[in-house]
Amino acid sequence: PRGSDMCTRRPLVLQLVHQARRPADAEADEWGEFLHHPGRRYYDFREIRREIQAETGREAGGNKGVSDRQIRLKIHSPNVLNITLVDLPGVTKVPAVAPTDIEARIRTMIFSYMKHKACIILAVLPANADLANSGALQIARTADPDGMYASQSLCVCFDRYFY
Repeated sequence: PRGSDMCTRRPLVLQLVHQARRPADAEADEWGEFLHHPGRRYYDFREIRREIQAETGREAGGNKGVSDRQIRLKIHSPNVLNITLVDLPGVTKVPAVAPTDIEARIRTMIFSYMKHKACIILAVLPANADLANSGALQIARTADPDGMYASQSLCVCFDRYFY
């Protein structure tokens, strides 16, 4: 998720499954399935985005709260590698309408995932970020002081690519 407010408010476990291209007369090559809607295939990725937003609101509420309950999404496509990614809420200072303990809750959630040795930490930052004061990099350094499992990625995001 991407937007001007805090978007990721629940862990999104995204399992990418490589699948061979199907014959031209078969159903679409790419689809998503949510664990909370077993057997239902989503072929429109805008609908997947809406379902993530709706499911986030059902569990985390509309008041910028967070929840540690996962949303599990499996994407089948010939254009992906087999990998599982977890998108977690970013560290935030207390927004006006969020619970006052939101920063501590997010940090606890992040560390609960980062403690696994099979985890590769990817700290994604906007290219214009102040790296010296980055909360994401501070957390990555705390969890992985030797830099064995952490990677930093700077990116320039253009909104037109995310809608």
